[in-house]
Amino acid sequence: MKIRSTTAEDYDVFVDTMFTAFARFPDTAAETWSALEMDRGLLAMTAEGRPVGTAAAYSFELTLPGEVVVPAAGVTAVGVLPSHRRQGVLSAMMRHQLAEFRERGEFLSVLLASEALIYRRFGYGPATYTRRLTVQRHQAAFAVPRAGGAAAGSIEVLRRAECGEILEEIYDRYRRARPGALSRPHRWWEAGAGQPPISRTPRHIAVHRDAEGVPDGYASYSLTEPSTLTVDETIAVDDEVSTALARFLLGHDLISEVVFKHCPPDHPLRWQLEDFRAGEVGGDTDWLWVRLLDIPRALTARGWSTDGEIVLDVDDAALGEHGRYLLTVRNGEADCVPAEREPDLSLDVSDLGSIYLGGTAPSTLVRAGHIRAHHPDAAALADTLFRTERAPHCLHWF
Repeated sequence: MKIRSTTAEDYDVFVDTMFTAFARFPDTAAETWSALEMDRGLLAMTAEGRPVGTAAAYSFELTLPGEVVVPAAGVTAVGVLPSHRRQGVLSAMMRHQLAEFRERGEFLSVLLASEALIYRRFGYGPATYTRRLTVQRHQAAFAVPRAGGAAAGSIEVLRRAECGEILEEIYDRYRRARPGALSRPHRWWEAGAGQPPISRTPRHIAVHRDAEGVPDGYASYSLTEPSTLTVDETIAVDDEVSTALARFLLGHDLISEVVFKHCPPDHPLRWQLEDFRAGEVGGDTDWLWVRLLDIPRALTARGWSTDGEIVLDVDDAALGEHGRYLLTVRNGEADCVPAEREPDLSLDVSDLGSIYLGGTAPSTLVRAGHIRAHHPDAAALADTLFRTERAPHCLHWF
């Protein structure tokens, strides 16, 4: 078997192989996959020259705690033909891809896991989470807020085809301030690649403008059942704008319920309703998985809110590596160097990916038996260091 990089001329073969791996047909691939970067694709080939596996990557930016924006490779289109599974094809492609990322100088990679059992083997850990929130229209009354005020401004309803540039601008403002958020490169919006509202699928868009008329939030929605209003995503530059959009959506006439598809774990909407139980949580799942390729670079890149130091003993079986690092944080900045002293925590690189953005407490993984704490205070120390002011959240599908 040989693994080779792809070019633009390989697009049709790549897409056909990828879809065959998932027993589907690429009849709808043109728009959805039009943002593929064919210079970042891989094809696994048999000795006879037949393609049997695919993997690719997008060039994204990821927002880290502290509003630090860094490059990140977004792994996608990973598949192996059913006839060649469990023969080492996937492992060979994933390790080849990780080596390429390092050659490019990338220290982080991310993915959305179609199957949760696969990607821990290659060093990825779930790092952000999302959930569905369903509110019955007759229970949608808001409580009188005891603190804060309403966002000044107005809301206008537009069609998706009318406001592509506005959506792109608002999303870019939002993702730069939200830990865990990924960029949506211009070519995605231009090509309509991905899921609504990036795609050109008809959607109503509620655009919020501030008191000066500057767009600062939007909600993409459609009527998916006779009386269900489904919200693809709500993007807002602050909580007041998000609340204004939620009020607007929940005030829609001739519907029985509103389904918010992607809400972060710390979304305040349930607390804003008079009836706390009116917001029914469902579909609680992992979303963005993170993999550290250069541990010192990754740990010194993100922002930190608490001073302290900790020694991490990290095992990376996928790359056959093992390292011990002293992480020291002073005044929001970190230094990370090789260490010889006894570790505070021993963990797999996939667990380090899970705690990296602050979405998973190290103590949770200690209690789960994933991370070994070498003294009674180690888990609390790690929790304090890795804790973030805001839960990381990613909306982007790729």
